Amino acid sequence: MKDILKNILSALSDKNIKFSDMTKLILDLGFYERIKGSHHIFFKKGVAEIINLQSLKNGKAKTYQVRQVRNIIVKYELHKEDKNV
Repeated sequence: MKDILKNILSALSDKNIKFSDMTKLILDLGFYERIKGSHHIFFKKGVAEIINLQSLKNGKAKTYQVRQVRNIIVKYELHKEDKNV
């Protein structure tokens, strides 16, 4: 998952992030997931923001949602918590 984390943090390929890869990364960062219809809702103790994601029809993550996830990862320094991610 290091590659997907690097891709998200680099901001060079926001249009090409797979939805499944991003949700796996979010779970690996310690978030809990609740699914309601097509919405995947992620939350974590100590993180004020709730992440609400929907995939595009081609299986990619929405660009603005990749930016939101990146901002949360950086704001809470989640990429530094676990060196295995």
